[in-house]
Amino acid sequence: MHNLSRLELITSKEKIEKIKEKNILLIGLGGVGGYTFETLVRSGIENITIVDGDTFEESNLNRQVLSTIDSLNKNKTDVAELRAKQINPEITIKKITKVLTKDNINEINFKDYDYVIDACDTVDLKKELIRITTKNNIKFITCMGTGNKFHPELLEITTLDKTEYDPIAKILRKYVKEERINKKIKVISSKEKPIKTKTTTIGSNAFVPATAGILITSYIINDIVGEIWKKYTT
Repeated sequence: MHNLSRLELITSKEKIEKIKEKNILLIGLGGVGGYTFETLVRSGIENITIVDGDTFEESNLNRQVLSTIDSLNKNKTDVAELRAKQINPEITIKKITKVLTKDNINEINFKDYDYVIDACDTVDLKKELIRITTKNNIKFITCMGTGNKFHPELLEITTLDKTEYDPIAKILRKYVKEERINKKIKVISSKEKPIKTKTTTIGSNAFVPATAGILITSYIINDIVGEIWKKYTT
């Protein structure tokens, strides 16, 4: 039995029930998505569909909460499901163990979900998710880049049009303008300029993607219980 008595102290039984009944689609279980998943489960969400086609590798150990020595070479979705069940045996986890692309994205019925979370690192997929969720008026939040950054305190919940210093956000702002999408797109983005390195491999740490993932859950839980900040709802 998942004990949410401490959460209930700062919400209510009624709000806990609202949290439990929501259906979440989470795309990506890496540095950001893993922490989003962990905190969604611990916050009482009981219906989560997870999408990821990758397995864990050694380079994930420094930043991905679901990654351990024991999980190496295992499917991220399988590891996530097992962890969720160890926290809340009553949770329902649906697994889509494949790489989501423009070609197979229509296999998912997005209208089944109350919230769609984008924690992937593929720009083309982010574009598709923006297109589908805005077209169907589904609540959506997407994470911008967390690599080559060192200051989690500079992350914020904002909207795509207000982002800066983020190469991914720049591409998406252009896409939204070209597609004439007028809806404000909720994002997690950092005001920090990326650190320049001498390699094309993106550097990362444990605390920046973790903070981004936690902010995503914060946004969703606050939205469910009706205490979301006004400046993010316009």
